[in-house]
Amino acid sequence: MQLARSQIDAPDALQSERNTLSMPVISMFYGVIILMYYFDNRKHHQPHIHVQYSDEEAVISIPDGDLMEGSLRRAKLKLVQAWIEIHRDELMADWELAVNGQQVFNIDPLK
Repeated sequence: MQLARSQIDAPDALQSERNTLSMPVISMFYGVIILMYYFDNRKHHQPHIHVQYSDEEAVISIPDGDLMEGSLRRAKLKLVQAWIEIHRDELMADWELAVNGQQVFNIDPLK
């Protein structure tokens, strides 16, 4: 029995949809993408965001803006840290929502 192509591709499509739902983009600025996983309080044990820029990925602490994992160009890290400083209260509110599996809100980009 031969499966139709749509049946073969369905698991990949579902996985892609799950990945999008499990880590929503909460902001974007200057080529930097800021994401926050749902239920993401087990590995790092503190509030944090995920950052993507070009081919780099990093995990950055919300309370102090420290680089926890990965790498990010120094200039982009400084921008992200400034953005965290401005939006720390909103980030903490989103963190509480995310770790409880609730929908997070978008946060204004750095302007």
